[in-house]
Amino acid sequence: MTIDWQAEAAKHQADYLADLTTMLRVPSFRDDSQATTDAPLGPGPKQALTTFLAIAERDGFKTKNIDNLVGYAEYGEGDETLAVLAHVDEMPAGNGWDTDPFEPTIKDGKLYARGASDDKGPGMAAYYGLKMVKELGLKLNKEVRFIVGTDEESNWTGMKRYFEVEPAPTLGFSPDAEFPLINGEKGNVSLQVRFGNQAKGSFELKTFDSGLRENMVPREAVAVIKTPADDQVVTNFEAFIAAQPITGKATQDDSGLKLEVVGKAAHGMEPRNGINAGTYLASFLSQYTFAADAQDFLGFIATKLHDDSRVEQLGLAFTDKVMGDLTMNVGLLHFDQQDGGALTLNFRYPKGIEPADLTKKITTELPAGATISQGDFMVPHYVDPSDPIVKDLMAVYRRQTGDKDSQPEIVGGGTYGRMMARGVAFGALFPHTEDTMHQANEFQPIDDLMAAMAIYGESIAVLATDKSFLKG
Repeated sequence: MTIDWQAEAAKHQADYLADLTTMLRVPSFRDDSQATTDAPLGPGPKQALTTFLAIAERDGFKTKNIDNLVGYAEYGEGDETLAVLAHVDEMPAGNGWDTDPFEPTIKDGKLYARGASDDKGPGMAAYYGLKMVKELGLKLNKEVRFIVGTDEESNWTGMKRYFEVEPAPTLGFSPDAEFPLINGEKGNVSLQVRFGNQAKGSFELKTFDSGLRENMVPREAVAVIKTPADDQVVTNFEAFIAAQPITGKATQDDSGLKLEVVGKAAHGMEPRNGINAGTYLASFLSQYTFAADAQDFLGFIATKLHDDSRVEQLGLAFTDKVMGDLTMNVGLLHFDQQDGGALTLNFRYPKGIEPADLTKKITTELPAGATISQGDFMVPHYVDPSDPIVKDLMAVYRRQTGDKDSQPEIVGGGTYGRMMARGVAFGALFPHTEDTMHQANEFQPIDDLMAAMAIYGESIAVLATDKSFLKG
């Protein structure tokens, strides 16, 4: 038989949007401050997982919840397993929204909400792709598992747990990136630089805070300082703001002079898409004479990190001809007079360079007394374009979109696809659509989501059947 996947998707639009709205209304960012034994990542991720699994059970899928960290819906049988790996957690909403980020809003054909693009909108489109395959009664030659994690935006706790206790899938894809297809992902590592807490001098840095997550360009930054010349500092600050691509304000109260900067959030995989409020504020403050550690904290940001996603000022610029540039996002910036200063630098690195190389080089650039430590890392991932999973998925994309020119891509982002040797990322952001992941006013066009649903339905059928449905 021949299947019109776009027509099949259209039949499901109302139900899809209803289920997606249910998912989007759950604030599901990780919150360790509310973690419990029953909700190890906080109440939001657990609620999002159980909400999804309830939808899958309603639709007749066999489901499993593993420790309220990860779960799956299962369909079909076979010696091999096709996995579709999505996530139901999200970034904190942050400020700057024109609508309620947890009350989905449709404007001009676009669905606005936190998670609309990353990853609840695409994830539910892929789920509905599997649902269409089930309802069409296609005979599968593989078991299909639709696996949802609850910690993709942080430490991948849930999906790591899955791979600890369940068999590894044979192949699969993650609907958590962009079309046409991502067959390579850079390595990912975060380094933390620490400074002491000496901050009292002619200018005193009481607090400095910027950033919500290490993989997100900070939109906002706030510092409280005490100065011998507040009025002149305010004048200088206003001139600085006027000359830079940021906004901000200065206010005075009993705690001191408060300086606030607003830039633009963006996904940390490409910091050039954002405007880092934290490094701009530090650059302004670095002109003043703060004491010891505070001065080192501000000066290091201003001279070694600011506006330098390619890490040239640290002498780490590196490019691989296949995987592209090494990039750095200054994701978290904090200073206070009790704990001192801390910076979290998130690197996306191609093959040819290692986290140890980054740590070693940055150590030589640190002020005296500052220290650096390395967190967990993920190595670069690459699936050869000749692998059948790449060829099959590209064929579906081209068949449904008519785009014969696009080629598989390599990106700095990290998806669950990399957890499988034959895993790729596949949609759902189309080349013509603005990327608003990790930003205020995150959205995804409804037409794009429906097109993705059709692509996912056919893709699952192609990868998990004998393809007889392709024969008219």
